[in-house]
Amino acid sequence: MKQNTSKRSSGYLLIGGMIGVFSQNAWSEIQPYNMPEGVTEISHKVFDLHMIIFYITCVIGVLVFGAMAISLLRDRKSKGVTPAKFHESTFLEFLWTAVPFVILIGIAIPAAKVLIEMEDVSDAEMTIKVTGYQWLWRYEYIDHDIDFYSVLKTSRDEIYNRSEKNENYLLEVDNELVLPTNRKVRILLTSNDVLHAWWVPDLALKKDAIPGYINQMWTEIQKPGIYRGQCAELCGRDHGFMPVVVRALPPEEFDAWVLKQGNENVAKSEGISTSTLQSNKTMAETKASSTPAKKNQKNIAAAVEPQTITTQ
Repeated sequence: MKQNTSKRSSGYLLIGGMIGVFSQNAWSEIQPYNMPEGVTEISHKVFDLHMIIFYITCVIGVLVFGAMAISLLRDRKSKGVTPAKFHESTFLEFLWTAVPFVILIGIAIPAAKVLIEMEDVSDAEMTIKVTGYQWLWRYEYIDHDIDFYSVLKTSRDEIYNRSEKNENYLLEVDNELVLPTNRKVRILLTSNDVLHAWWVPDLALKKDAIPGYINQMWTEIQKPGIYRGQCAELCGRDHGFMPVVVRALPPEEFDAWVLKQGNENVAKSEGISTSTLQSNKTMAETKASSTPAKKNQKNIAAAVEPQTITTQ
């Protein structure tokens, strides 16, 4: 009897060890398909909350399906088991009502804390307004004189399989949203036409852009890098061609980028003013040269000749 018990214990240890090794290998393989841990404090909290709830559901699944399997195997009719006959059980009814209630409360408390923190946009150091269009994004830096559109950069040859697709296929834009690290950034989100959704998984940001309404969210990126996302709301024909690309820079590099953008805007505005002035001058000269000389002389004479006032 003792030998059987020791063999059974050794078998359990062997099976447990195999499961442990397999679970480690399996975890390393499936991790890329899991929710990303992200690069913000909120994204870390969201990831931790996700994993806690995932483990709770795994335990519930093992207990429920394990009980079902044991019952099916141990209490089957072929073994001569006689089913119990009872109509109700107050204790069981209380148990299967109380246990889920306690589990849900245990999940709700940390989830509510994270949700409240996600909505707290106070003490932001800068504000970005994001507007969705069919099918592009507009970024306005409220605290700086910076305003630009962000459009898909992937070529049509790649889309229609006329050339090889690159690594960031459909996740590249001509103008990236540049944000600083270690600064709290408030994001105002709206739409100019239909419903859109601005989604960047690594920042744990996803919220609808609604026409005529302004949503808000915030982020504080901890690690420099490029983080990609896309529109997550069906918004028409080219919904799949609305990527979001965020480039996070260290604060000093971001400040230099803002200064550079400001200088470029001044240069553009001066160039527009100069070209407009030159265009107006050219138009005036063209109009003057096309007017007949006699008509000009007549107009000059009429302007110079004194007017006589007749009094009665």
